[in-house]
Amino acid sequence: MTVSNTIKHLSRKEIDEDRWNKCIDQSDNGLIYSHTYYLDCITPGWEALILNDYEAIMPLPWRKKWGIRYLYQPFLLAQGGIIGKNINTSITDLFIRSIPTSFRYIDMMLNYENETDDFTDHIQLRKNLVLDLGNEYESLYNNYNTNTKRNIKKAIEYGCTIQSEVDIEKVIDLTELQLQKKDKSLKDNTTRFRSLFANLKAKGMTKVYGVSSGQKLISSAVFFIDKKRAYYILVGNHPDSKTSGASHLLIDSFIKDHATKPLLLDFEGSDIPGLANFYSGFGAEGQPYPALTINRLPYYLRWLK
Repeated sequence: MTVSNTIKHLSRKEIDEDRWNKCIDQSDNGLIYSHTYYLDCITPGWEALILNDYEAIMPLPWRKKWGIRYLYQPFLLAQGGIIGKNINTSITDLFIRSIPTSFRYIDMMLNYENETDDFTDHIQLRKNLVLDLGNEYESLYNNYNTNTKRNIKKAIEYGCTIQSEVDIEKVIDLTELQLQKKDKSLKDNTTRFRSLFANLKAKGMTKVYGVSSGQKLISSAVFFIDKKRAYYILVGNHPDSKTSGASHLLIDSFIKDHATKPLLLDFEGSDIPGLANFYSGFGAEGQPYPALTINRLPYYLRWLK
């Protein structure tokens, strides 16, 4: 970074897309979520902070409620935060201090390289698990735990078969079956996912896997893939998949197909112990990232948060 650092706050239309995306592509901690083509689909109207001449960037996804603007974490955006080369605590703190005061509440994820000195009281670490796919499949398989290997074998014995190209609507159907009683924003999120998927599919950045039992799709997943990572982004499972080992077989198949490639398989979590155990069963290792919460609401509204 330069000796004199200046951070600018820009609206979406003021951002130079080529410089923005180039910063992400050339950075150590560049993730798919912060590209313009990703953000435009899931959080239209986002704003940003930019250090000097796009040396580092920070997307600002925002909403308004009761006339109050606030920063939030959109659906399908696991990590945001500050992206650039040689991000250190001073740069992270500078960006956080530069978040405009017009955003009265901040509840958003930073990324795994965003450590802070000045805002530790506002940080909570979130769990994430990643698996380096750069080794031969046999080596990767040998790092699976006993339960994972047992479930893969069970799925094969159960007669499950892998599909490497699955109709995206079938995955969405299974996802909605899982989430319909839990997610009040399901319809809106599904619409945004369709737009995002179509955008990334046109760029050759998607893979859709499924596991069938007979003629029925019982497990499915969408992966987004950039030059550095494969993201386990959307999962749809039928209740029948719980006892068949189908999800284990699906991930194993993806790992087998992408072994030796210079990719990290990013499981996107999880703070849920059961899911963390499931992911770690494939040999995945922890790569936590910080969640930032700052409450600037007037005292008479702070009780809401």
